[in-house]
Amino acid sequence: MGQSTFPVPSSGSSTSTILPVNASSVILDGSLTSASTYTTTVNGNGGIAYLTATDNPATITIGGTAYSVPANTVVASKAFGASTSVTVTSSNFASTAPTPWTASTMPVAYWNCTAYGLVGSTPTFVAIQGISGSGAYSTNGSTWTASTLPGTTVFTSVTYGNGYFVAVGNDTGGTATNANAYSTNGITWTASTMPSSKLWTGVAYGLVGATPTFVAVQNSGTTAGAYSTNGTSWTASTMPSAFSWRTAVTYGNGYFVALTYSSVNGAYSTNGTTWTASTIPASTWKGATYGNGYYVAVGNGTTGTYSTNGTTWTTSTMPSSYNWNSVAYGNGYFVAVQSSGNSNGAYSTNGTTWTLFTTMPSSDAWYSVTYGNGYFVAVQNSGGTSVGAYYAFPPALPVNFGIYAGPTTIN
Repeated sequence: MGQSTFPVPSSGSSTSTILPVNASSVILDGSLTSASTYTTTVNGNGGIAYLTATDNPATITIGGTAYSVPANTVVASKAFGASTSVTVTSSNFASTAPTPWTASTMPVAYWNCTAYGLVGSTPTFVAIQGISGSGAYSTNGSTWTASTLPGTTVFTSVTYGNGYFVAVGNDTGGTATNANAYSTNGITWTASTMPSSKLWTGVAYGLVGATPTFVAVQNSGTTAGAYSTNGTSWTASTMPSAFSWRTAVTYGNGYFVALTYSSVNGAYSTNGTTWTASTIPASTWKGATYGNGYYVAVGNGTTGTYSTNGTTWTTSTMPSSYNWNSVAYGNGYFVAVQSSGNSNGAYSTNGTTWTLFTTMPSSDAWYSVTYGNGYFVAVQNSGGTSVGAYYAFPPALPVNFGIYAGPTTIN
């Protein structure tokens, strides 16, 4: 099949002298050394290919299908033929303290929530505004384009999973509603229906065995919950107590966990449909996330909390008494944002001890933070301003990569 040659930042001849098992010839070999992405066209033989990465992991996208290739591994692709587009991207990022942050411009003001998802091979952030049906999307975390959501719902929480962005909320004026919305691309949204009219305030996604599962919780002071296996149609569930279940709901390591807004009552679920009561430290809980083996939650004041199993919780201390609204995990760091009207935030490498940073780009009410593709992205709910914020981890280079032709059939 021969070997492709290509310009900087990729260079040189084959980095492999021994092909992966069953491979027949080299299609593409090279190194990302000064840029994190390289795109070209290759000629497959109508069969699969074997993808490799060394030094650092890569994402190799072949004909629109993205493959995550860990360092020093071999990943098989789908079959592809001649004149197929290939993009090789550094999929790892140097782990440095997530500060300082950079300002971005949102289409309007008053943002409630944000989420990240990989739409095909396109990294996509979405944000939803807190007054009307306004939304926004970004493919890089820094520049945003306006979008529109259906109806009059004020969406308070959004998540991504299994190809769907899913948002829940309540009607304008804080009245109960059974309306929610979903999107397959973060740009166009479709209305759907919750199983009852409530103040839906939190939604999370997890893979239960092989079953994609969304769960939603509410702030109406009832035991109502909901779950969905497709992101579009919902079934009622029952929480273990009638409290205000807010945005502090997340999934990780086989457990959904939820924390109430102002009590010591929490809950966990291994399937998203049935819930078991748990006890949490006393605080006003607003945000939760999972990462690196820890469930982490933040709320008002200096009290934080963490759990290593999703069922029992331990108190931690936030670095200042703020209204901590949201927390996210990515690339080795937890990051929390607050709405107390200053430019401070906090980060943690373990979810238990926190460090204050003072480099948010403005003193606004920062309401939500998310992580994806090497970026932390935050939005705020202050009036009269359309400032957002992001922090971009530097990419980890070099990435040495290879694409090797395989047989047209696999024995």
